[in-house]
Amino acid sequence: MTTHECKTDWKLDRTYRSSSGEVRWTALGAPDAPPVVLLHGTPFSSYVWRGVARALANQHRVFVWDMPGYGASEKRADQDVSLAAQGRVFGELLDAWGLTGPGAEPAVVAHDFGGCVALRAHLLHGARYRRLALVNALALSPWGSPTYRLLGAHHEVFAQLPPEVHRGLVREYVRSGSASGLHPQVLERIVDGWCGPEDQPAFYRQIAQNDRRFTDEIEGRYGEIRLPVTVCWGADDAWIPVERGRELASRIPGARLRLIEGAGHLVQEDAPAELAAVLSGFLGEG
Repeated sequence: MTTHECKTDWKLDRTYRSSSGEVRWTALGAPDAPPVVLLHGTPFSSYVWRGVARALANQHRVFVWDMPGYGASEKRADQDVSLAAQGRVFGELLDAWGLTGPGAEPAVVAHDFGGCVALRAHLLHGARYRRLALVNALALSPWGSPTYRLLGAHHEVFAQLPPEVHRGLVREYVRSGSASGLHPQVLERIVDGWCGPEDQPAFYRQIAQNDRRFTDEIEGRYGEIRLPVTVCWGADDAWIPVERGRELASRIPGARLRLIEGAGHLVQEDAPAELAAVLSGFLGEG
């Protein structure tokens, strides 16, 4: 696995009908291996986990999924793709996968707003995990850049941009998530996911529905978490500064902070081998 791994052969071959629409997912590794679930953030999909997922699958059963409104999963005009909805859907999936009940709990690895999704499912909906790794996680207010808020406030206008203008906007936005620079094939694969007729409005819809209240509802409860937690952070994250990682780790009892030098917000792309090594060590403890 190289820093600029450019494989684009990533396919989710299974379907689950959730309360927020059809979810595409797949699983890697031996069926009887310890389960791990990977959660992506925005504006991404499970594709950004491909290298780390394949590495972890040597020792684990790795579940990956595209959240409703993202990647290969369903996108539609009346869809609830809020962080609240994603937390509920995650709980549904855990049940469908048989990852609930004593002894069946998975380890969970969550990136960006996937961190909020995993935390909401745990704290509000009773989802149980064996371990939790939060990677450059959106978990503390305030969040959302001025540009992000502008896009959300005027999502219906931006959804009508000429396709080439929209594509350029998405490309520059995604590009800024990497500290070392994305391989061109990887960048275009991520951008492509937001540039079809259904994808363009979905891009702005998910921004419009994301709101700080979804983290405000759970921030005061991080001290209740009673499972092993590690907080991994790309040290050069320009989207969510590393100081937020330090604060998040300080709010969760026993949590440890692991910094990955030279990596930005998209640490899976900037330093996949380093991240896989950190996660493998954490998942293998205990």
